[in-house]
Amino acid sequence: MSIVTRSATAAPGDARRAAWSLLLNVAHAIDHWVLLIFATAVSTIAADFGFARWEDLMPYATGAFFAFGIGSLPAGKLGDSWGRRPMMLAFFFGLGASLLLVAASTGPWQIAIALTIMGVFSAIYHPVGIPMLVRDAARPGRTIGINGLAGNLGIALAAITTGALVKYFGWRMAFVVPGLLSIACGLLFARVAPREELPPTQRKPSKAELPRGLLARVFAVITITATTGSLIFNFTTNGNAELLRERMAAIATDPFALGVLLALVYAIASLAQLVVGHLIDRVPMKRLLLAIVALQVALLSAAAHAHGWLFFALCTLFMAAVFGAIPFIDAMIVRFVDDRIRSRVAGARLAISFGISSLAVYLLGPVVKASGFDFLLLAMAGVAVVTFAAASLLPGGGRT
Repeated sequence: MSIVTRSATAAPGDARRAAWSLLLNVAHAIDHWVLLIFATAVSTIAADFGFARWEDLMPYATGAFFAFGIGSLPAGKLGDSWGRRPMMLAFFFGLGASLLLVAASTGPWQIAIALTIMGVFSAIYHPVGIPMLVRDAARPGRTIGINGLAGNLGIALAAITTGALVKYFGWRMAFVVPGLLSIACGLLFARVAPREELPPTQRKPSKAELPRGLLARVFAVITITATTGSLIFNFTTNGNAELLRERMAAIATDPFALGVLLALVYAIASLAQLVVGHLIDRVPMKRLLLAIVALQVALLSAAAHAHGWLFFALCTLFMAAVFGAIPFIDAMIVRFVDDRIRSRVAGARLAISFGISSLAVYLLGPVVKASGFDFLLLAMAGVAVVTFAAASLLPGGGRT
């Protein structure tokens, strides 16, 4: 076969891989987008449901984040044993349908149940989509960094689109739009994603097994850092809308203007994942992670008493440090865990970390109501200290 013929044969396959890889990154954006719509629109929804304060409605979203964590365990098991392609189809279509159910809710308990169902389907992405994306990746750090950027751009989308949709069309449309988008992406994914010849559990090993003691140590580090990192992630991403509303009240009061400012914070901070993804392939992982977590401690502490544009700058920087720490978990799994069980390992750590960190959503309103955002920011700095201590136990050296 000639070179020209081989190139012509390979080109459609490369284009098809690029298409379903793009859809996997879009899915990451949608996953984070939908999880933050409620937090961004909570003041409007609370008023619609007859609540005097947004803090009193916020705990009703806890089920979504608890399901997001606990649901990762069966999702990861099914991803390895049944196949990642069918699980991603379940993600797209199930998430879309559940978002439409949220939009149809008329009271606090209805929306709590609908959000929990949404959390079940949103749980599929991380233990299934990311292992599907990084399998056979030549530069996994770069792939994870781009994927992380997509997820964080979804957070930015939640801020700006929710603000605009709530202002001009009502809070229900803020759930309808991503719901329809998710279903449309599912139809495209069904067309371009290749069918798997064998589920991951039946494939040949891709790497040698680690000694049991080292594997247990690595899994412990992954779980602890993921849990503390998820606590900070949930506190910040769910609280930043109201935090900006409080700290920048003298500058911006319009919901859409605040949404734009929050979207700017997330869009700028998201670039940290590209930088970190690039560095993970070149710099020892432990050293890089410790530096980023140390920045979290310093920046969260400094932001506790800041207001106005100074707070906006510090918020952007501490969110860059929060986002910058995210790729390390997936990079550790890629480095230390064979592809046959990656979805299960990812599902287990997600079930533990997100299950525990869902408490952040439950506690956010009561903590802020009782002690204020100053205390919350300092408490998050303390959680980052725990992350630093756990990360120091990671085996030294080592690039992805």
